[in-house]
Amino acid sequence: MNDKQFFLRPGNLGLVLGVALLGTLTGCIGYVEPARPGVVYVDSPRVQTQVVFEDDYVYYPNYEVYYSSSRHQYAYRDGRNWVSRPAPRGVSVDVLFASPSVRMDFHDSPARHHSEVVRQYPRNWSPSQANQERKEERKDNRKDDRKDDRRDDHGR
Repeated sequence: MNDKQFFLRPGNLGLVLGVALLGTLTGCIGYVEPARPGVVYVDSPRVQTQVVFEDDYVYYPNYEVYYSSSRHQYAYRDGRNWVSRPAPRGVSVDVLFASPSVRMDFHDSPARHHSEVVRQYPRNWSPSQANQERKEERKDNRKDDRKDDRRDDHGR
């Protein structure tokens, strides 16, 4: 057979298939940015997404003020109402941050937990007071353990 009778030579066949494949895939391949925490990537404009961040609060007992670092807002009572503002009322941010504080475990509105928080952390609360209370509690627990050990040793 004569090489001129072939429409495609074996070397050209790979080139043609490669170009066809590349042309087909060009519309499907794109750059995908690496995932980052707190960011949602959506491929379709028809899909609506909502990104939800959990609130995280730090409580300042001396001022009865909560700060949410995710919202960058201060929450506190203003009369009978709860407000959320970019700055605390009646105290500078520097003074507030220098005062004793406690990280809260809840992730919803401070208004729901405030009555319990105030009982646990009154206005005059300080970390040293909390440490002292924990030491006393551990001491009481050790006394109870020793009583239990003595009972076990004597069979009573």
